[in-house]
Amino acid sequence: MSLRAPGLPRAGLGALIGVGLAYAITVVARALYGWDPVVDGEAVLQVALIGAPFGFLIGLGAFDYWFYWAAGRKTRPEDHSSHGAHSWKDYFRVNTDHKVIGIQYTVHSFFFLLVGGMFAMLVRAELAEPGMQFVNPNAYNGLFSVHASILIFLFIIPVFAGLANYVLPLMIGAPDMAFPRLNALSFWMLPMAGIMFLLSFLAPGGSFATGWTAYAPLSVDAPIGQVFFTIGVQFAGASSIATALNFLVTIITMRAPGMSFFRMPLLVWANFSTSLLVVIATPFIAASQFMVLLDRALGFSFFDAAKGGDVLMYQHVFWFYSHPAVYIMMLPGFGIISEILAVKARKPIFGYRMMAFSLLAIVVLGFTVWAHHMFVSGMQEWIRVPMMITTAVIAVPTGIKIFSWLATLWRGVLHLDTPMLFALGFLTMFTLGGISGVSLALIPFDIHVSDTYYIVAHIHYVLFGGSLFTIFAGVYYWFPKMTGRMFDERLGKWHFWTTFIGFNLTFGPMHLIGIQGMPRRVADYSQQFATWNLFISCASFVVGLSTLLFVYNMVVSWRAGARAPANPWRAMTLEWQVSSPPPIFNFDTIPTVVGGPYEYGVPGAVHGVFKGAEVKTTAAPAGAAPAGD
Repeated sequence: MSLRAPGLPRAGLGALIGVGLAYAITVVARALYGWDPVVDGEAVLQVALIGAPFGFLIGLGAFDYWFYWAAGRKTRPEDHSSHGAHSWKDYFRVNTDHKVIGIQYTVHSFFFLLVGGMFAMLVRAELAEPGMQFVNPNAYNGLFSVHASILIFLFIIPVFAGLANYVLPLMIGAPDMAFPRLNALSFWMLPMAGIMFLLSFLAPGGSFATGWTAYAPLSVDAPIGQVFFTIGVQFAGASSIATALNFLVTIITMRAPGMSFFRMPLLVWANFSTSLLVVIATPFIAASQFMVLLDRALGFSFFDAAKGGDVLMYQHVFWFYSHPAVYIMMLPGFGIISEILAVKARKPIFGYRMMAFSLLAIVVLGFTVWAHHMFVSGMQEWIRVPMMITTAVIAVPTGIKIFSWLATLWRGVLHLDTPMLFALGFLTMFTLGGISGVSLALIPFDIHVSDTYYIVAHIHYVLFGGSLFTIFAGVYYWFPKMTGRMFDERLGKWHFWTTFIGFNLTFGPMHLIGIQGMPRRVADYSQQFATWNLFISCASFVVGLSTLLFVYNMVVSWRAGARAPANPWRAMTLEWQVSSPPPIFNFDTIPTVVGGPYEYGVPGAVHGVFKGAEVKTTAAPAGAAPAGD
């Protein structure tokens, strides 16, 4: 074990040094200002939550190249000698290969899915009966707050980045991302956020318990555990912004010859649109949490009405990010579904250009609806009606996508394997979530069900049914490419049906008890809701167990699954034209794109060629069974 070389041992030492520096800086600063006491544990902890992660990243080697350059030393050429992973240990090091980073993102995200899911199981166990079973109300608040925060900031958003990291450069014919070192740093900031969220349970007063929204002034006055959320979100947000900038530059500058914007696969379009959303919107949540931190640590008064602050300002700033964030968690999934439906139906995407434009329309309209989350907040009444209208209007581009997918399926010969089942499950769940979303745009109805389980049902139909189903579909679809192995199809179908049935039995009844008035974010409830809550809790455990089935399938198939051919689905896009898994530098020669990505059933159609030779994948008759079916 060497502490001189970058790696986990040096990262641990860096974290300790970061804590030591935080202690020294805090004590010196308090002494200079004459604050009493000089040694304040809460102040030290707040600074240490910034110093320790940076110490860890420096020790890990995430900044080595930039320090080398800043020191004025001769710049080292990138020889890509660290590309690729040769053993499992390479996934615990800084690596600049986009494929390794993609797997790091994905596996890391699924780890936090299991953690967040475990918290959900604890929440449902507590709610199985009226009264308090095994946690007190404060611990309950902590459980659902950490559950929501982990699944939003450490699962849904980064897992899409992971899948895109692996697939996107291959899809556009690029050897890597535009900024490989920034790509590596983007990933390694995420574990910092996750560790903070989990360590908050050890803080005096317990974990943060203000929900994932962390409304001020509640979050300003909460125990110190709240700071773990406030700073953790900064690391997760910085990771998202850096990744989005990397995607934008990669897509704009590194497309293979011949790949115009309207020859790009829709997954690339989806990530392009998502990245625009991220770079515009994410700084707003960073600002909201910085203001909370300044209120807590330095006595600013952004949200203290008695000192001239404005409490509603927090919600305006927060939701200006957090409503577009819903689309940050949806648009990449739209791209995944488009890829799978075209391949599995053996048909071109219906209305390809309209699908691309509708993504951009969602980006624009996503910034016009934030205040519909605030109909009961006490904001100015004049803004309600415009927000109701824009919220209803945003359903139009989303509806265009649904009808385009249905038209793509029309008269296609569908191959109902596991990726396709999850894609169809997404269409069902997301449509239902969209309908309840339109109902929430209506001011009277929104006021009636505000802060009830109707909202819980809606957000889970959108983010679980709409996002997680696309994630499962994408992981199954690209699993052969990422691992070089085929998954167990029988287990995959069991996973789908148990998830689909368990999900609907869990969240469908929540609409009913929500309309009847069962409040959300409470650890106890009226006896009249007891039967439905017991039913919901039992169904939720089925969903939890189904996830273990998925994990078992992935682990066993990765170790001992059948060898995957280069193109088991007979897809046309470029990532399927190389071996499974791909070579370290993706392509021996950069391909030339000569046609669209979805010309299934079109005789002689080709998407990309290598060295002038036609790719041997296309021109299959529509409806022919893929290899391995």
